[in-house]
Amino acid sequence: MRIKRALAIGATLVALTAVAGCGGDDAKKTDDKGSAGSTPGSAGQTAAGSGLPKAADLASIAYYVNKYTPCLDLKTGAEYDVNHDGDKAAWGADEAADPSWGIKERGVCSDGSGAPVALLSVADMKKLQTAAKADNERFLVGEDFAVVPVGSQTIQGLQKSGLRFLTCDPDFSAPSGFEKSPALVEGCVLTDYFSS
Repeated sequence: MRIKRALAIGATLVALTAVAGCGGDDAKKTDDKGSAGSTPGSAGQTAAGSGLPKAADLASIAYYVNKYTPCLDLKTGAEYDVNHDGDKAAWGADEAADPSWGIKERGVCSDGSGAPVALLSVADMKKLQTAAKADNERFLVGEDFAVVPVGSQTIQGLQKSGLRFLTCDPDFSAPSGFEKSPALVEGCVLTDYFSS
């Protein structure tokens, strides 16, 4: 029942977003910072010029993700890691502690099947993309945050979220009809095609 309600809410939000997108210049304005602010209710505004969603903190990231797929029981990365390892470990414990990744804060929520979803508040997106390229990692990224889902249903749910798939695979290709644009790091791309 909760999933049906979430899907209905998601469909309504998509429809409202589409209607709002038809407006004039007022529909394109964001707040003075071009960000989501610190309240979860405003998460997901797009940054001027990038078209990618922004979120000021972990609560805002979780709120945004939860619009498209379950993101339940948010914990800080350290709090989550104490009780989860092996198959239930979430991405990024070591990387979040390494300044070369540019990660400001790491959190973890749970998708509808209990799989972890790592949420990364990113202080420096170019550093994150550079480290991702070096380690052959792939993420879903916004303007100032990244999401690392595990479950295929979670990935599918996020396809309409406005996040972009970051890959630095030189052999990557997207089917026709999907966007593909350069990332901040040479050799990496952002796309709305979420490959497995």
